[in-house]
Amino acid sequence: MKLLKSISLLLALLMAFSTLSIAEDTAEEIDNDANEALMVFYKEVNGGKKFLDNAKGYVVFPDVKEAGFFIGGKYGEGALRVNGVTKGYYSITSASMGMQMGAQQYSLIIALTTDDALNTFMRDDDWETELDVNIAVAEYNAEEEADDVDFGSNMVGFVFDSKGMMGNFSFEGTRFERITPDID
Repeated sequence: MKLLKSISLLLALLMAFSTLSIAEDTAEEIDNDANEALMVFYKEVNGGKKFLDNAKGYVVFPDVKEAGFFIGGKYGEGALRVNGVTKGYYSITSASMGMQMGAQQYSLIIALTTDDALNTFMRDDDWETELDVNIAVAEYNAEEEADDVDFGSNMVGFVFDSKGMMGNFSFEGTRFERITPDID
């Protein structure tokens, strides 16, 4: 019972810490990192550029760090782009509990494929989701082009440029929050 209380307290602290709207990077740094991540995405995902060009908007998280040992978390900062123009900055924070071990770093793009999804994302300064339930994580192979695949969701996530290893079977809650980075 004490272990469960300790885990609950740690998760509460992680989520409380995630509500701080203090960005580590400046707006210019986030935009530059997002541009670099997009170049990698276009190179790695056939049809990725065309897919994003047809999306209503997309959020680029160029550097998401995730680690865990039974209790885990992840954090990253990114830019919301509409018609290729940055419309806001967001953080992604997650806390998880369960069978997990390892650490990894990756880039994440969430494409918002409908006006409703884009408006919901832009309207709410922060919202929580179970990433694997509300956002279809794209699965494709080298012969497919991303724009040829029907992912069946109004939000599609692409994980790419991954480094490290993380194995898990856990319960996870993910929060997206609008942030205000410093301007250079």
